[in-house]
Amino acid sequence: MNLHQLRFVREAVRQNYNLTDAAKSLFTSQPGVSKAIIELEEELGVDIFTRHGKRIRGLTEPGRLVLQSVELIMQEIESLKRIGKEYAAHDSGSFTIATTHTQARYMLPKVVQAFMQKYPKVRLSLLQGNPKQIADMVKSDQADLAIATEAITTIDGLITLPAYQWEHVVVAPPEHPLFKSRAISLEEIASYPIITYDAAFAGRSKIDHAFGLRALSPDVLLEAIDADVIKTYVELGMGIGIIAGMAFDPERDRGLRAIPVGHLFGMNTSRVAIKQGAYLRSYVYTFIELLTPTLNRKMVESAMRGGDNYEL
Repeated sequence: MNLHQLRFVREAVRQNYNLTDAAKSLFTSQPGVSKAIIELEEELGVDIFTRHGKRIRGLTEPGRLVLQSVELIMQEIESLKRIGKEYAAHDSGSFTIATTHTQARYMLPKVVQAFMQKYPKVRLSLLQGNPKQIADMVKSDQADLAIATEAITTIDGLITLPAYQWEHVVVAPPEHPLFKSRAISLEEIASYPIITYDAAFAGRSKIDHAFGLRALSPDVLLEAIDADVIKTYVELGMGIGIIAGMAFDPERDRGLRAIPVGHLFGMNTSRVAIKQGAYLRSYVYTFIELLTPTLNRKMVESAMRGGDNYEL
């Protein structure tokens, strides 16, 4: 048994059981991958993959258990490599953050700027996607951590930590009738066409839940992943907008006014997600501390040892 065989098994699964694609991604030959997998199966005494002729089609039941062990072994190998790199260079390396558009556009710029001032030799990358996509990026080692509001607490294999809380605001042109209301209600909001986030983003589930509890069916005219897009169409007079409070800036958005509506839709918690068992470079802990001063390295390490989501 050797590491090449384990890599081949893992990559075959990642490439949807296409050995040609697995071989290409590992810069080797398809017959070599096939032979190595067969030799591993013979050594273990079980079939890892189901087959149709010479083609593999999926994992057998023991194959699923083998894959779990392979993932753990390969993760430990990567951790060993990172330990060596960390002690060779404390303040340089690569760091990849997977996040949603709202976080990347409105919350992270100042944090990233402060981080880069501390670690100018670190090569920082930002990957964007919906919450499920960015969680998968962390699980597949494409990213070191993920930052999002929706869904990531329910995904197996991730440890999540609360970063900060925020509330939604309703935005509309300054002369809009809503601003004459003493206490804005869900019924008033639902009486106007609404422009807000796509269902996967920025606390949209709480918006839908609040309307649902009151048996209201608002006219959601337009959905987007970008608050700037939402504000643009609100300024055109197409409807009122519901966006994350962090996305409204009175100086920048002078054509609009905002009303905080956390009392109607509830507070939202953006979280940092890390892969269970991952080895984090010291500067990753620094980034987390810059993002949320309520967390520190000791608390993050404690959450990772506990293998569960952390709450303040």
